[in-house]
Amino acid sequence: MPEKQKKPAASVDAKRVRAAITTQFQGLNLQDGASWPWLPRYLLFVVVAVLVVAVLWFLWLKGVDEDLDHARGQETKLKQEYHVKLQKAVSLDALKKQKAQVAQYVEVLEKQLPGKAEMDALLSDINQAGLGRSLQFDLFKPGQLDVKDYYAELPIALKISGRFHDIGAFTADIAHLSRIVTLNNLSIAPANAKDGNGVLVLQATAKTFRYLDPDEIAAQRQAKSKAKPKASGAK
Repeated sequence: MPEKQKKPAASVDAKRVRAAITTQFQGLNLQDGASWPWLPRYLLFVVVAVLVVAVLWFLWLKGVDEDLDHARGQETKLKQEYHVKLQKAVSLDALKKQKAQVAQYVEVLEKQLPGKAEMDALLSDINQAGLGRSLQFDLFKPGQLDVKDYYAELPIALKISGRFHDIGAFTADIAHLSRIVTLNNLSIAPANAKDGNGVLVLQATAKTFRYLDPDEIAAQRQAKSKAKPKASGAK
């Protein structure tokens, strides 16, 4: 005798399930969600939760997008700074060499500026340059010292008599002094128009310069700092 076939398990009536689900969504009171059946309530909860998560996610992404744009701007800036520093690093040896050359040049210039104690010797050199060319000093008068930020300027009123070539040689000697001396406001005229002996009179202002001592620089800065509040108050 063949074995009897097993009966399949009872299947859920799909139509009844659909009808039960449909029944739960019928006659819902939109103003009283608490009275809804369990399925619409849970479905509404899921929808609201999804919407809340979506809104929060959108707002969070908006903030992240702003942070991303800021980070991209910082990235561009850092790249530019990197390229600038890279160029400096590549040319570092050349910059060091250039700095050494500038330091040597500044040292040479500083040597051309006498100190406070050396000014008398410089004035004597100017005087000797004229006497060495057989010139006669009718006037040799140092003026008021003009103090700048890091140096001081001393004008000297000159009136010298002599022949043309001797005066020219004197100006050349002044130009070749070890210290910086300039001749300004030059004026040359005959000593006596009637004599015709070739004697000329040179009138000029010789300017020499000296560097300030550390104490003088400090005093200069202190005077400027005191003058700033007064100037701002006057405004």
